Amino acid sequence: MSIEIDLSGRVALVTGGSRGLGRADALALARAGADVVIADLLVESELTEETDAYGPLAMVARTQGLVGTESAAEEIRAMGRRALAVRCDVTDREQVAAAVARTVEELGSVDILVNNAGTLDHVGQFTDQNPELWERDLRVNLTGAFNCAQAVWPHMKGRRWGRVINMASVAGTLGGFGQASYSTTKSGVLGLTKTLAMEGGRHGITANAIVPGIIGTEAFHMANAAMNERIANRTVFKRPGEPRDIANAIAFLCSDLASYITGIELNVSGGVELFVF
Repeated sequence: MSIEIDLSGRVALVTGGSRGLGRADALALARAGADVVIADLLVESELTEETDAYGPLAMVARTQGLVGTESAAEEIRAMGRRALAVRCDVTDREQVAAAVARTVEELGSVDILVNNAGTLDHVGQFTDQNPELWERDLRVNLTGAFNCAQAVWPHMKGRRWGRVINMASVAGTLGGFGQASYSTTKSGVLGLTKTLAMEGGRHGITANAIVPGIIGTEAFHMANAAMNERIANRTVFKRPGEPRDIANAIAFLCSDLASYITGIELNVSGGVELFVF
């Protein structure tokens, strides 16, 4: 076997792919040879002041360059790959089914699923956690991953080949102070991953979870600098990771080089889970 990551002929569906880790994941998979569908709640050409649930906030996101679903697809096409930008709310099973159906219809298959879509804005100690936001986080972070995996599963089984990558977090393995809903959903993602691995193995499907630590995404750079430094100092390297660190790990797990790896929690965290002082 050649020691290279070659995803030529594979089709990947990446949720939450307009920015941050999702965008980096989509681009890395394309560089490895895959065609990519970028599914996101926001798609540039569909944003207007009147856009149903988005409204002015969506327009602000667009003008500040925080939405890049279509631009990411254009960048992938410039590499010579096929790419689609699809609006999809992972909590809406009909939208998920439509995104998967379009992927198969236009690109021929869906071989790789990266469940990246998620929320990380509900912060507050346990007694201050908002019940509505708790339910929203469950729907997006956990049920959203379930919805997407269930939608692609028949296609992967039919081809007897598939890769499911679920985005977890060290908050799911270590807990997160002020992050009860987020850490709970990410812990649940790990349980889902192991079950998918056990049930998928007989069909040629692997399922693995990436466990990121602190990563230098747009959201990280917009957060409190002092807090960022404090968290980064918990790592072995005393710095945040980069989105490409996550993307490279995902590309490996999706390749034939990782064909006997399934059900794992791969920490890409700079050793933040270690006893560092």
